[in-house]
Amino acid sequence: MATNVDYGALNLEKTNALESAIAQFNSAADHLGIDQGIRDYLTKCKRELTVHFPVRKDDGTTDVYTGYRIHHNEARGPVKGGLRFHPDVDLDEVRALAMWMTWKCAVVNLPYGGAKGGVAVDPKTLSLRELETLTRRFATEISSLIGPAKDVPAPDMGTNPQIMAWIMDTYSMHHGYTVSGVVTGKPVSVGGSMGREEATGKGLFYVIQDTMKARNTPLEGRTVAVQGFGNVGSVVARYLAGAGAKVIGLTDVSGGIYNANGLDIEALWSYKKDRRPLTDANQGDEIGNSDLLELPVDILVPAAIEGQLRGDNADRVQAKIIVEGANGPTTPAADAIFNERGILVVPDIIANAGGVIVSYFEWVQDLQSFFWEHNEVDTKLHRLITTAYEAVVARSLQDKITLREAAMAVAVAKVVEAINIRGIYP
Repeated sequence: MATNVDYGALNLEKTNALESAIAQFNSAADHLGIDQGIRDYLTKCKRELTVHFPVRKDDGTTDVYTGYRIHHNEARGPVKGGLRFHPDVDLDEVRALAMWMTWKCAVVNLPYGGAKGGVAVDPKTLSLRELETLTRRFATEISSLIGPAKDVPAPDMGTNPQIMAWIMDTYSMHHGYTVSGVVTGKPVSVGGSMGREEATGKGLFYVIQDTMKARNTPLEGRTVAVQGFGNVGSVVARYLAGAGAKVIGLTDVSGGIYNANGLDIEALWSYKKDRRPLTDANQGDEIGNSDLLELPVDILVPAAIEGQLRGDNADRVQAKIIVEGANGPTTPAADAIFNERGILVVPDIIANAGGVIVSYFEWVQDLQSFFWEHNEVDTKLHRLITTAYEAVVARSLQDKITLREAAMAVAVAKVVEAINIRGIYP
């Protein structure tokens, strides 16, 4: 069974996502004047579960896998965050992603804290039965942590609606009745929300639209490069092309393609659906991942994995605007270079928040057993992400800081306020 993967053909050195996440937090804490005790609290994750579990393979052998579920902070409500299946999943990566989820939920004013989880596995190497077995066993291992009022997982890199349905079913079997609100990103037929699967990419498109409007620049005719052609990159590329932008570069796990005259995104959409490599499309020249990041474009959308734009390649990036579709694609060192060069970076915690926003809508619908039409979901998504983005832009202008610093300041201030109001128990 193919899974939705949002990473490009990557050969860049691995960066420490946790170090980047903590550096971003410390910068916001400095700006807000947060005391050391709260800093120490928020640079640690509240709860960390590591599990090692066996899976019986189709050939009768048994492999042992390592998985994680981490809660960063729950001052604002139940924790929320995706589950990823990827060979490089490790403890520090999951800690960083959980921390970023706390800020993401806060900046768009959702009543959640941050969590993340995953299994160190390449899902493409598993049969459908093996993937289901692994998923159900992992769901059982973390079942003491998850629940509609405690921790609500969602899809991430390497996972998809089917995997969420297996987790929901497994959790429900343990409880003896259907608990649809335990996960989001499910198929609509089992309590999923209309519009959830495309929500991250669509929200990203709305943020790009707002960014261009603020600069009094039409989106039509602007050149774009997108790293990653999975759930996020493919959706935003499709909407951008539909709005008249010219997508000239794309990458997926097979590599990348470049055409200065623009790529036919609608034709490439079938490659995404059929899981065929982009490089088989014969729409342009093959391009490496590092070259794609350095294309002379108006807008660069890194929609793959963390740590792609770093101090050692930031000076070669030629994009005028970077809009982060992935979590943590830009390191603090690259941020500093982009700021010095006048390159606008729209940060991940606001740019790619469309997915968690519609996950929140799904959770609310599941709790009520009352479901919304697609246009209602889309209208609410557009309004919520635009309102949050406008607040970040206003904070940036008011404090004369970057958009990332502004987004982090807004988010961290909300979390600290919740901690202070609730108090420290006992």
